[in-house]
Amino acid sequence: HGCDWSSDVCSSDLKLKLKNRLVMPPMATSKSKQDGRVSKDILDYYDEKSQGGYISLIIIEHSFITMQGKASERQLSVADDSIVKDLKVLANIIHKNCSKAVMQINHAGSAASKDVTGHEAVGPSAIANPRKGNVPKELSKSEIKIIIGEFVDAALRTKEAGFDGVEIHSAHGYLLNQFFSPLTNIRADEYGGDLQGRIKIHLEIIKAIRDAVGNDFPILLRLGASDYMEGGSTIEDSKIAALEFESAGVDVLDISGGFCGYIVPGNTSQGYFSPLTEAIRKVVSIPVILTGGITEVNAAEKLLAEGKADLIGVARAIYKDSKWAKKAIESHK
Repeated sequence: HGCDWSSDVCSSDLKLKLKNRLVMPPMATSKSKQDGRVSKDILDYYDEKSQGGYISLIIIEHSFITMQGKASERQLSVADDSIVKDLKVLANIIHKNCSKAVMQINHAGSAASKDVTGHEAVGPSAIANPRKGNVPKELSKSEIKIIIGEFVDAALRTKEAGFDGVEIHSAHGYLLNQFFSPLTNIRADEYGGDLQGRIKIHLEIIKAIRDAVGNDFPILLRLGASDYMEGGSTIEDSKIAALEFESAGVDVLDISGGFCGYIVPGNTSQGYFSPLTEAIRKVVSIPVILTGGITEVNAAEKLLAEGKADLIGVARAIYKDSKWAKKAIESHK
């Protein structure tokens, strides 16, 4: 594409070479067609956001891996093979603009609604979802195996569509976050209990995806590293989990909130998840992405200089102003 990829910001073993440290994290747009297929609106949106290639990496909004795990109306789908050719068009538009593109794949678990999916909501335990209030059906071990397979199939579609990597969504109170959090996982079998039990499904998904896509295709994982709720997941849990995820084959960790969503209650500072990324970065050797309220390029530079993260995700500011990245980079030349 005549793109200059000369920078040294890399994930492990040069699987993903980035020309700067700016990432556009996944943000739901509700611009897909009703059935989850790629629409002209979605293509136009990502074309506009990636113009000029100022953002090195664009992580596409969370896409459902199966109808049962669809989170909302007009959410993007990666749930069947017939969608791959449309997803290729999306990947190509972003590449043409000289940005790299990763798809985020997700199962909403108990955050899904029967009105949207037509299916009963499921989760690790029959415990009310702290954000939604509904009580899901507890997944059996055989159903867990099916979901692991659906994550793998979605990752393979992502690779076939020409994306530069895949991100597993385990944040914001969705299914994998529900397994991770002691608030919603009270299972008595090997998928519950202590932290090792609560991340068993994650490790099985990571390993199965790695086996399926091969060693050269980057796997990212978005971790809701703290619920910021009484009895919920903590940074201590996440430091242990992060090391396990790295060992299992994750190349980049993208840190956000758990059941608190993408906010930290009572904190609106620039980079409000930085205590989480800083702590995780000290224990892993893979790159860590920090997002959370970053709207000023000076704040981003300061967070990098202080060692809080390796990559900076700017979400709402880019959502509101497609020229944000261009202005930020040109003002810093």
